[in-house]
Amino acid sequence: MDPARPSATSGPPSADSYAEVQASAEFAQLRRSYRSFAFPLTVAFITWYLLYVLLSNYAGGFMDTKVVGHINVALVFGLAQFATTFGIAVWYSRHANAKLDARADAIKARMEGPGSQGTDEPESTEATA
Repeated sequence: MDPARPSATSGPPSADSYAEVQASAEFAQLRRSYRSFAFPLTVAFITWYLLYVLLSNYAGGFMDTKVVGHINVALVFGLAQFATTFGIAVWYSRHANAKLDARADAIKARMEGPGSQGTDEPESTEATA
């Protein structure tokens, strides 16, 4: 029997099953798809955040430049940090829905075996007459 495909009565997957899935091409593709999205965005956002912090500390004159009325560059950059965070979260959610979730669900279904899909709800404890 393939350890990555346990029977419905075999219980939880074994450690060997997890190792086999981790070594599979399908899991490698899922990991590659995640990393190719997450790592570059993480580097970009950290760079953007550090730029904001460094400009706030060392370029006070620039950050104090008025944009409109009492709104200065520092406030605009600070609010842009929130907008960027929200935008990345939305973008990642769409990426995960389109490219990650279906692959992850397929791997999970094979790991849990047949009859495991749709078991998020607890079984009914009502007695039948």
